[in-house]
Amino acid sequence: MRSDTLVIIPTYNEKENIEKIIRAVFALPKAFDILVVEDNSPDGTAAIVERLIETEFGDRLFIEKRTGKLGLGTAYIHGFKWALRHQYEYVIEMDADFSHNPLDLERLYNACAKDGADLSVGSRYVNGVVNVINWPIGRVLMSYYASAYVRFVTRMKIGDATAGFVCYKASLLRGMDLDDVHFVGYAFQIEMKYTAYKLGYQIKEVSIVFTDRTEGTSKMSKKIFKEAFFGVVSLRFRRFHGQYKGRPKPPVF
Repeated sequence: MRSDTLVIIPTYNEKENIEKIIRAVFALPKAFDILVVEDNSPDGTAAIVERLIETEFGDRLFIEKRTGKLGLGTAYIHGFKWALRHQYEYVIEMDADFSHNPLDLERLYNACAKDGADLSVGSRYVNGVVNVINWPIGRVLMSYYASAYVRFVTRMKIGDATAGFVCYKASLLRGMDLDDVHFVGYAFQIEMKYTAYKLGYQIKEVSIVFTDRTEGTSKMSKKIFKEAFFGVVSLRFRRFHGQYKGRPKPPVF
C-alpha cells in the first residue's frame, strides 16, 4: 500500500550511503515511500537502488535517472513534480549522507499532518549552534550567520533558511509555480521558503541535530555559497518588482 508521504533523496556519488539510508527510512514505524533522483553517478549509485527495487522494495522505492549532474534545486523540482503526478499528500527533502537523521522524519511529517503547518523545516539553529555535530567551527559560524543574513534581508522569521531537511504539503507545492524557481544550490532552499512565506503559507521549525557526513564527499562549493549569498538580494529585488508567481494560500473561514 502506497504511503501518503514521499521522501525525495537526490544523489550523486553516494554508493557508500544510499543503501543504508534507504533501509533506515524503511525501518521506521511510519511508512514512507522514497524517490531517488539520480544524476548519473559514475560510482554505481543507481545500480544499488535498482537492485533494491528489483529484489526488495519495488512497491515503495522509486528512481528517476537524469542525464548528468544538474544541480540540487533541479533535482528537487523534478521530484516535486513526480510526487504531485503520483498524488502524494506530503513531500520531504532529505540528504543521502545521514546528516539528516531518519528518526526525525516523523516529526517533520507531524508538524504538517497534525500541527497544521504547510511547510516544516528541520532546523539546526532553533537552539543556537549546539545542534551541529562534526562541522569545523568556521563552517558552523558561516552557516549560522548566513541564516542571520537571510533573516535580515528577507524579514523571514526562520532560524535556518538554508536547511535542506524539509516537509511540504502537496497543496503548497501545487500553489507554487515550480517552473519559476531560479536557483539550483543552497539558494534554492532559501527561495522555496521565501516564496512560501510571501504567498502566506504557514511555516514551522522543528529542532533537529545535524551531523556532518562520515562517508562520501560533500557537494558544497564556493560557487554554491556565492549563489546563496547574492541570491538572497535578488529574491528581495524580484519581490519588489512583482515577479513571484503562485497562488496565495486561501483564507480559512
